[in-house]
Amino acid sequence: MDQPDDLICVGAIAGAFGVQGELRLKSFTADPEAIADYAPLLTEDGSRSFDVTVSRPISNGLAVRLTGVSTKEQADALKGVKLYVPRDRLPSLPDDEFYHADLIGLEVLDTGGTLLGRVKSVLNHGAGDLLELHGPGLKSSVLLPFTRDVVPTVDLDAGRIIVDPPEGLI
Repeated sequence: MDQPDDLICVGAIAGAFGVQGELRLKSFTADPEAIADYAPLLTEDGSRSFDVTVSRPISNGLAVRLTGVSTKEQADALKGVKLYVPRDRLPSLPDDEFYHADLIGLEVLDTGGTLLGRVKSVLNHGAGDLLELHGPGLKSSVLLPFTRDVVPTVDLDAGRIIVDPPEGLI
Protein backbone atom coordinates (compact mmCIF):
# COMPACT_ATOMS: atom_id res chain seq x y z
CA MET A 1 0.00 0.00 0.00
CA ASP A 2 1.25 3.47 -0.84
CA GLN A 3 2.06 5.73 2.07
CA PRO A 4 0.12 9.01 2.19
CA ASP A 5 3.36 10.89 1.34
CA ASP A 6 3.44 8.98 -1.94
CA LEU A 7 -0.11 10.04 -2.83
CA ILE A 8 -0.90 13.25 -4.70
CA CYS A 9 -4.38 14.80 -4.55
CA VAL A 10 -5.73 15.12 -8.11
CA GLY A 11 -9.38 15.93 -7.45
CA ALA A 12 -12.25 16.38 -5.04
CA ILE A 13 -15.85 15.24 -5.25
CA ALA A 14 -18.20 18.21 -4.97
CA GLY A 15 -21.37 16.09 -4.74
CA ALA A 16 -24.01 14.47 -6.88
CA PHE A 17 -24.79 15.80 -10.35
CA GLY A 18 -28.30 14.81 -11.29
CA VAL A 19 -30.14 11.74 -10.04
CA GLN A 20 -28.45 8.95 -12.02
CA GLY A 21 -25.28 8.58 -9.93
CA GLU A 22 -23.15 11.12 -11.79
CA LEU A 23 -20.88 13.28 -9.66
CA ARG A 24 -19.52 16.81 -9.86
CA LEU A 25 -15.73 16.47 -9.70
CA LYS A 26 -13.20 19.26 -9.27
CA SER A 27 -10.05 18.23 -11.12
CA PHE A 28 -6.66 19.54 -9.99
CA THR A 29 -4.78 18.22 -13.03
CA ALA A 30 -3.32 20.65 -15.60
CA ASP A 31 -5.76 19.32 -18.20
CA PRO A 32 -8.90 18.74 -16.09
CA GLU A 33 -10.31 15.96 -18.26
CA ALA A 34 -6.99 14.06 -18.11
CA ILE A 35 -7.84 13.07 -14.53
CA ALA A 36 -9.42 9.91 -15.95
CA ASP A 37 -6.02 8.91 -17.38
CA TYR A 38 -4.64 8.47 -13.86
CA ALA A 39 -7.33 6.02 -12.70
CA PRO A 40 -7.83 4.16 -10.52
CA LEU A 41 -8.16 7.09 -8.12
CA LEU A 42 -7.90 6.35 -4.41
CA THR A 43 -9.47 7.81 -1.28
CA GLU A 44 -6.89 9.30 1.12
CA ASP A 45 -6.85 6.21 3.35
CA GLY A 46 -6.70 3.93 0.30
CA SER A 47 -9.85 2.07 1.36
CA ARG A 48 -11.66 2.70 -1.92
CA SER A 49 -10.56 3.10 -5.51
CA PHE A 50 -12.51 4.29 -8.51
CA ASP A 51 -12.21 4.21 -12.26
CA VAL A 52 -13.38 7.51 -13.74
CA THR A 53 -15.36 8.23 -16.89
CA VAL A 54 -15.68 11.92 -17.75
CA SER A 55 -19.14 12.66 -19.14
CA ARG A 56 -18.65 16.34 -19.92
CA PRO A 57 -17.32 19.64 -18.56
CA ILE A 58 -19.81 21.50 -16.37
CA SER A 59 -19.75 24.71 -14.37
CA ASN A 60 -16.98 24.52 -11.75
CA GLY A 61 -15.83 21.05 -12.69
CA LEU A 62 -16.61 17.89 -14.58
CA ALA A 63 -19.61 15.56 -14.64
CA VAL A 64 -18.15 12.09 -14.08
CA ARG A 65 -19.10 8.52 -13.36
CA LEU A 66 -17.15 6.52 -10.80
CA THR A 67 -17.17 2.74 -10.63
CA GLY A 68 -19.51 1.48 -7.94
CA VAL A 69 -21.55 4.70 -7.80
CA SER A 70 -24.93 4.36 -9.50
CA THR A 71 -27.38 6.36 -7.35
CA LYS A 72 -27.74 9.95 -6.21
CA GLU A 73 -27.52 8.74 -2.60
CA GLN A 74 -24.18 7.01 -3.22
CA ALA A 75 -22.92 10.14 -4.99
CA ASP A 76 -24.09 12.41 -2.15
CA ALA A 77 -22.29 10.21 0.38
CA LEU A 78 -18.97 10.95 -1.37
CA LYS A 79 -19.30 14.75 -1.23
CA GLY A 80 -16.04 16.27 0.03
CA VAL A 81 -13.95 13.14 -0.60
CA LYS A 82 -10.54 13.92 -2.09
CA LEU A 83 -9.10 11.59 -4.72
CA TYR A 84 -5.45 10.64 -4.96
CA VAL A 85 -3.02 8.80 -7.20
CA PRO A 86 0.37 7.30 -6.38
CA ARG A 87 3.16 9.76 -7.15
CA ASP A 88 4.79 7.41 -9.66
CA ARG A 89 1.67 7.50 -11.86
CA LEU A 90 2.12 11.22 -12.58
CA PRO A 91 4.20 12.29 -15.56
CA SER A 92 7.64 13.74 -14.95
CA LEU A 93 7.83 17.49 -15.47
CA PRO A 94 10.24 19.76 -17.34
CA ASP A 95 12.99 21.31 -15.20
CA ASP A 96 11.14 24.58 -14.65
CA GLU A 97 7.81 23.06 -13.55
CA PHE A 98 6.91 21.62 -10.15
CA TYR A 99 4.08 19.78 -8.49
CA HIS A 100 2.60 21.91 -5.68
CA ALA A 101 2.97 18.97 -3.30
CA ASP A 102 6.74 19.04 -3.85
CA LEU A 103 7.00 22.71 -2.87
CA ILE A 104 4.99 22.59 0.36
CA GLY A 105 7.24 22.30 3.39
CA LEU A 106 10.44 23.41 1.63
CA GLU A 107 12.74 25.83 3.47
CA VAL A 108 12.77 29.34 2.01
CA LEU A 109 16.01 31.33 2.16
CA ASP A 110 16.82 34.77 0.80
CA THR A 111 19.73 35.29 -1.60
CA GLY A 112 21.99 35.97 1.39
CA GLY A 113 21.23 32.58 2.93
CA THR A 114 18.94 33.82 5.72
CA LEU A 115 16.13 31.40 6.55
CA LEU A 116 12.81 33.18 6.03
CA GLY A 117 10.47 30.27 6.71
CA ARG A 118 8.81 27.39 4.90
CA VAL A 119 6.26 27.08 2.09
CA LYS A 120 2.87 26.60 3.76
CA SER A 121 0.82 26.35 0.56
CA VAL A 122 0.74 27.20 -3.13
CA LEU A 123 -2.19 29.40 -4.13
CA ASN A 124 -3.52 30.54 -7.47
CA HIS A 125 -6.19 33.21 -7.70
CA GLY A 126 -6.03 33.45 -11.48
CA ALA A 127 -2.97 35.62 -12.04
CA GLY A 128 -0.28 32.99 -11.42
CA ASP A 129 0.95 30.87 -8.56
CA LEU A 130 1.77 32.37 -5.17
CA LEU A 131 3.89 30.76 -2.47
CA GLU A 132 2.49 31.25 1.04
CA LEU A 133 5.39 31.44 3.47
CA HIS A 134 5.24 31.16 7.22
CA GLY A 135 8.02 31.15 9.77
CA PRO A 136 9.15 32.39 13.17
CA GLY A 137 10.54 35.66 11.80
CA LEU A 138 7.34 36.57 9.97
CA LYS A 139 4.48 38.36 11.75
CA SER A 140 1.97 36.70 9.42
CA SER A 141 2.00 34.61 6.28
CA VAL A 142 3.64 36.26 3.30
CA LEU A 143 2.59 35.66 -0.32
CA LEU A 144 5.38 35.62 -2.89
CA PRO A 145 4.76 35.52 -6.64
CA PHE A 146 6.13 32.22 -7.95
CA THR A 147 8.07 33.77 -10.83
CA ARG A 148 11.64 33.26 -11.97
CA ASP A 149 12.54 36.82 -10.83
CA VAL A 150 11.26 36.35 -7.28
CA VAL A 151 12.09 32.64 -6.96
CA PRO A 152 15.31 32.10 -8.95
CA THR A 153 16.15 28.69 -7.44
CA VAL A 154 14.09 25.66 -6.47
CA ASP A 155 16.31 22.83 -5.23
CA LEU A 156 14.05 19.85 -4.49
CA ASP A 157 17.02 17.59 -3.68
CA ALA A 158 18.27 19.99 -0.99
CA GLY A 159 14.70 20.76 0.14
CA ARG A 160 14.98 24.50 -0.26
CA ILE A 161 13.94 27.49 -2.31
CA ILE A 162 16.03 30.64 -2.77
CA VAL A 163 13.97 33.81 -3.09
CA ASP A 164 14.72 37.41 -4.00
CA PRO A 165 11.59 39.16 -2.71
CA PRO A 166 10.67 42.66 -3.86
CA GLU A 167 11.96 45.41 -1.54
CA GLY A 168 9.74 45.86 1.51
CA LEU A 169 7.71 42.66 1.10
CA ILE A 170 9.37 40.80 3.97
